[in-house]
Amino acid sequence: MEADFTVELGSQDAALEIPWAGTDGVRYYDVKRDSSLLANIPEASAYPELRDFLMYLNSSSTFFETAKCDVWTSREITPEEEIFGADCKFSSYVDLLFSDERRYSFADHEQLARAAVALLAKVPEVPASAELIIRRCYYHEDGADSRDGFYITLYLSGFGDEEPQARRQWAIALKLAENALRQLVSSTRV
Repeated sequence: MEADFTVELGSQDAALEIPWAGTDGVRYYDVKRDSSLLANIPEASAYPELRDFLMYLNSSSTFFETAKCDVWTSREITPEEEIFGADCKFSSYVDLLFSDERRYSFADHEQLARAAVALLAKVPEVPASAELIIRRCYYHEDGADSRDGFYITLYLSGFGDEEPQARRQWAIALKLAENALRQLVSSTRV
């Protein structure tokens, strides 16, 4: 599994506001505080593998929570992805937040990203990739002014000649990412 992390904190880079609401009725659900809200996330309903991943990330046994996610399939393979020798990729992203004061610490996000990449680099070779991107987040809490912090977008892709094969590899990548995060939580390395 190919794994890497980057930092995108420029003024033109993506940023997140918590809570958020889209113009199309899509919005942030605080699944960490109320797990029944997971039913309102269409991607979690459509993809059981993603639902299980989100359930773990938002569980009381972690110091994580999630803000957004999406799933898609594509036949656009980048030059970096050609190493998998596949015609199709099945991908997702999950915006991952610390659920405590670490959300305001760049050093804690960098430590998490480095540790996760190091663990994912040790897994068996599978046609999958993981990219963690540290980005800026503006937290609006209880009517107070926003507070600058950070979050990580975790992109996972599985590769195959056809969509079913790519989806199976993506499901494996999700499980490998979950296992890496479980190790980090249990060892409190972050």
